[in-house]
Order: sequence, then structure tokens, then C-alpha cells
Amino acid sequence: MRAAVVRTFGGPEAVEIVDAELPEPAARQVRIKVAAATLNPVDAGVRSGVFGGAGKQIGLGWDVAGTVDAVGVATAWTVGEEVVALDYGMVKPLGTHAEYVVVDADAVALAPASVDAVHAATLPLNALTAAQALELLDLAPGRSLLVTGGAGAVGGYAVQLAVRRGVEVAALVRAQDEEFVRSLGATRFAGGQGSFDAVLDAAVLGSEALALVRDGGVYVGVIPQAQPAPERGIRTDAVEVSPDGARLAELARSVDAGELTLRVAGTYALDDAAKAHARLAESGVRGRVVLVP
Repeated sequence: MRAAVVRTFGGPEAVEIVDAELPEPAARQVRIKVAAATLNPVDAGVRSGVFGGAGKQIGLGWDVAGTVDAVGVATAWTVGEEVVALDYGMVKPLGTHAEYVVVDADAVALAPASVDAVHAATLPLNALTAAQALELLDLAPGRSLLVTGGAGAVGGYAVQLAVRRGVEVAALVRAQDEEFVRSLGATRFAGGQGSFDAVLDAAVLGSEALALVRDGGVYVGVIPQAQPAPERGIRTDAVEVSPDGARLAELARSVDAGELTLRVAGTYALDDAAKAHARLAESGVRGRVVLVP
């Protein structure tokens, strides 16, 4: 099979398409024939060496939508089922930017039936990150939440999921994104110091976002171990996304119910992965760039 990898760190030009052995699923694993795989900012970080791995071949890609192609023993999945999955890991020889990928069976969920594979591929990493961040925030209905970067992939899912929980959601976005984020359910934009019970800092503003939380509130960031130090009685934490097939299945059902909006900025062939990385680096990209083998 073919796969996108990096063997030296750098810009988009560092991405290579290589031939690789077809991976075989072990016990409690499945192999997925990739129909679409999303390109995320974390892939740009891996490509540029942020997460280490110098001297190794490092595969790219965390999200996948496709068809179960082979199964290991002790799995409930069946060849031919259309699925989505999160393939977690920073430094690994192969990722989802390939023609096939092997993942743990409990990371897999049935794909949303109402959208194509390209849109379905944008769900796992970003929606799971938003859902797990909201679990860390643990806000009761009626409490106020500010989502920074509310027009981004994680932020957009967080706005919609929080509104469904009965939380009063505000968003910090550019002026041109206000109408879109309002359509997701945000009721106001930004606010003064100490205005909110909690903040989900998807835009990674750090102390600037923390200042908007009331005394005794909650701050959750999206970069593990990079949250600001607690102050004014504010609990600070950061989400580290983890595979969760059961939660992903709930999110897929929410897509089919019309409760989550999936956004695609563009599609690229696997052979054009370097061009896709260059597109990701452009400012103002809304939605995700998706690779289609």
C-alpha cells in the first residue's frame, strides 16, 4: 500500500508518499480500507518535529473513515461495515494517511449514514476532543461557557455539544465568523474580565482566556500539560483526547440527527498530501482538509 510519512522534519515539502507493507490486524484490532482521512494541525506539528522522532519514519493522520477490510480475533466488527475511527499517536511508523490502517476495535464506530466518507472523516479527532473537554468542564445546565476559536473544528463542535447540554454558550471569533457560530447556537460573543463560569480555550489563548473566567470557575485547554497555572480559585486543566468508540458512536448518531455540522475545506488525493499540508498552513481555512486515497 501507499502511505504519507515524514523521514526528515520541515515544511509541506517534507511529506513523502512511500510504499509500505499491508498491515495485519492482531487480536481485538481491525483493518480499515481508507476512504478518507482528515489532515489536522497536529499533523503539521508532527511533520515539523514538535513531537520528536528524529531519524524515524513517522506516519501522519489520526482520523479515518472507510470500510472494515479484515478483523483480528475477539472483535465484533464485520468485514464490509462502514466505519470511522481515531488512530491515536504522535510518533508511529504509519497513520491514517494511507490506503489501509489497523486500529484497535474499541476505537471504531459505525460511520454516520447521512454523510459521505469525506465529511465523516472530519468527526473523530475534533469532535472527541470537544466532547472530552466538555466532560472535564462538567458544567450544569444554565452555566455560562466561553469557547475561544468557536469557528474552528474543535470549537465548532464544542459550541454545538454544549448548547445541547443546556449550557449558555458564548464564542470568541472573528467578526466574519459570528453569523456562522450563531447558527451553531452561540448566544453572545466574548465578554469582559471574569464574565464566564468556564472557558474552553480552543484557540490556545492561555492567560488571556483565563482572565475571562470568574473566580472559582474552570479553564480547559486543548494542549495537554500546557494550561495556565490556577489563580483566583479557578481550576485549570487540559484535554488529552483518547480513542473511545462508544462515545464516537454517539457523536455519529448526533450527525445523523442533524445536531452536529461537519465542514470540509477541500479534498486532495493522497499523492498530493504535500499540497494539502500547504493548504492547511493558509490563514482563514474553515473546515478540515481531507485526503482521499
